[in-house]
Amino acid sequence: MEALLFFPMWWLPPGVDPILGVFLPLAAFLFAIFTQMRVHSAFRRYSRIPTRAGLSGAEVAELLLRSRGIGNVRVETARGFLGDHYDPTSRTLRLSEGVYNGRSVAAMGIAAHETGHALQHADAYAWLGLRSRMVPVVSIASRVGTILMPIGIVLALMARSETGILLLWGAAVGLAAVVLFSLVTLPVEIDASRRAMKLLGNAGVLVGDEVTGARAMLGAAAWTYVAAAAAAIVELLRILAIIAAAGGRNRSSS
Repeated sequence: MEALLFFPMWWLPPGVDPILGVFLPLAAFLFAIFTQMRVHSAFRRYSRIPTRAGLSGAEVAELLLRSRGIGNVRVETARGFLGDHYDPTSRTLRLSEGVYNGRSVAAMGIAAHETGHALQHADAYAWLGLRSRMVPVVSIASRVGTILMPIGIVLALMARSETGILLLWGAAVGLAAVVLFSLVTLPVEIDASRRAMKLLGNAGVLVGDEVTGARAMLGAAAWTYVAAAAAAIVELLRILAIIAAAGGRNRSSS
């Protein structure tokens, strides 16, 4: 156990608690990997189970949109594995090829989930509107933070420069924006899954164990957003710990 505690210290900034500097980030990383593996496993499992209705993901999405009288949303294919998303700016629901053409429980569940976002948009769901407004700001803040952090660490810990600490604070602000975005995303995704299951039930396109499979698929996907939020929070705590250590070193040397 002592070896585990002290082995990572060689690359930790001096004065940073190894729990904040190594073990919590490692745990968050492993949790994220686990949730991604779980989603892929669930998709593989339920993509082998055809639905009795025999509808494709695209047909399900269009059916659910029509059931709510929404005719201004396009359904298109998207490249990439599980690259499914709803774009509120162009009112376009993009489904990966496996979901768009798939006629499985997994394809139906994912298509319904993305349709849930389109319904949120149509209903002016407040959390979706907030997340959409945050996207450009968070995108810039995360890029700037990524650039500032390594420069700040070098200046603050090696050159013991106050400028480095200011740069680290800039990186922390950028990451705080990512944390806030991740937390706002959680209710958006959970509500979309809730709407998806309700839509599928009302439309009668899933029956019996198909409902259980779709719920399991959406539940596994929801945990990836929890993992993303946890990783962002841990990284923010790590930056704050580095700032505190750098500030302490600067004060002790003055």
